[in-house]
Amino acid sequence: MKNTADFVGMVERESDVTVTKNGYSVIHCLSEAEYQLLQEERAKARLLSRMMLAEEEIANGNSLDFDEFSASIRREYGL
Repeated sequence: MKNTADFVGMVERESDVTVTKNGYSVIHCLSEAEYQLLQEERAKARLLSRMMLAEEEIANGNSLDFDEFSASIRREYGL
């Protein structure tokens, strides 16, 4: 790449650029704003997944309230 400033400008204008090699996608470049949005969406998806798992565990009776949990930790570690 000889002119990175032009490439950066293209990514900023388009917000998403795909670099190909021999006709196949090899690199996808995102603007900072698009990257941040993608990171936020991934974090939200992970949080939602964990919340759904917790709700399932509660529904199946596989959970402890805080007092039970802290008492079990104290017993296990002699605290």
